[in-house]
Amino acid sequence: MRWLARFVAHISRFLTGIEIHPGATIGHRFFIDHGMGVVIGETAEIGDDVTLYHGVTLGGTSWNKGKRHPTLEDGVVIGAGAKILGPITVAAGAKVGSNAVVTKAVPAGATAVGNPARVLDHSEESRQREAQAEKLGFSAYAVGRDQDDPLAKAIHGLLDHAAETDRRLASLLRELEEAGIRCDEDVQPADRFDPKYLGKIVD
Repeated sequence: MRWLARFVAHISRFLTGIEIHPGATIGHRFFIDHGMGVVIGETAEIGDDVTLYHGVTLGGTSWNKGKRHPTLEDGVVIGAGAKILGPITVAAGAKVGSNAVVTKAVPAGATAVGNPARVLDHSEESRQREAQAEKLGFSAYAVGRDQDDPLAKAIHGLLDHAAETDRRLASLLRELEEAGIRCDEDVQPADRFDPKYLGKIVD
């Protein structure tokens, strides 16, 4: 049924602007957001819950037979305009930033950005920043500290400051509890400096 598959693929490309080779293997809940210009090669393999944005290419780097296109494992997110080239694996939960050109494997849970793509750091500082961003309802998606964008640097500075403030506050509360001083959650910060309230703590 190769000719029928090719016919369906060409009609789909005409109607949607998305070109998926009939030989590609695609998992469940695959989502293409605003898919104009997406190209998925013949031997590409896509897992479950994968998201692609517009202009993404899952392409090959040679004419050799066999596996020529990338494998995207479960939960991968590929940003707009990114190019994933060759028989490489983007492991589960990884993210690729917009317009990145990826020719090497990306580890699970990592974020790759740039041309050529590089994997951003997985330091404790970076993990704290990501956790703080999620708490605030904001995710600095595919933006690394080493990029020159002043707005990104400012955002990272704010997130680092918030994470450090949380750490110091948690440390202070822990020391107060160890000293036998009770810290009520329902007491407003301004009330903590009220002489009456301070007297109750001392008592």
